[in-house]
Amino acid sequence: MITVYGEGRGFRVVWLLEEMGLPYRLRDVDLLAGVENDPEFLAINPAGFIPAIRDGGVTMVESIAIMEYLLGRYGPSPLAPDAQDAAFPAYQQFLHLGEAGLAASVFFLTGAKHFAPETDRDNWTVRQAMHVFTSRLGLVTRRLGEAPYMAGDTFTAADVSVGYALEMARKNIDFALGEAEMAYVKRLRQRDGYQRALAACPGTRGWWSS
Repeated sequence: MITVYGEGRGFRVVWLLEEMGLPYRLRDVDLLAGVENDPEFLAINPAGFIPAIRDGGVTMVESIAIMEYLLGRYGPSPLAPDAQDAAFPAYQQFLHLGEAGLAASVFFLTGAKHFAPETDRDNWTVRQAMHVFTSRLGLVTRRLGEAPYMAGDTFTAADVSVGYALEMARKNIDFALGEAEMAYVKRLRQRDGYQRALAACPGTRGWWSS
């Protein structure tokens, strides 16, 4: 049984597990209560961030790395095109762009918007993070002008990565997505795997609807 520790970006992992039809259990990690009070989780990830997974003797952190592990360990899967497939380069690019270019920037913008002192909410670093986010979002917008999904005509794990980042931007920093991006997000929300993942993740469900 695969154990997923924590929601947040762990929603990506749960969503992928639902799409793949793999059994798992979700173990809550309350970051607001302080991970120093959760020795069981700290034994899994001493760095104290979520998500993490335990799969038998395997322990992993970082949501995209976890997704690649699951696809490799329990694949092959249509959610990850073969390296010889013409869709593979776009798949690989957007799988990682969803975190490195989008969600990572939103993470820092979230901190500035909700937790930083008033005087630090619009500084050089904040503006740089927003520039990184919007420039990478432009790649998503361009892609949606070419195809319905990041890898082309078919939904893949790259859409799990990017879709979560867009929801994160919409909710955490009140970023107004364009028409193409919102239509894309709505398509993703209609997937059975997405709906099952949302049902399994009460924190994310409350966050999305609040």
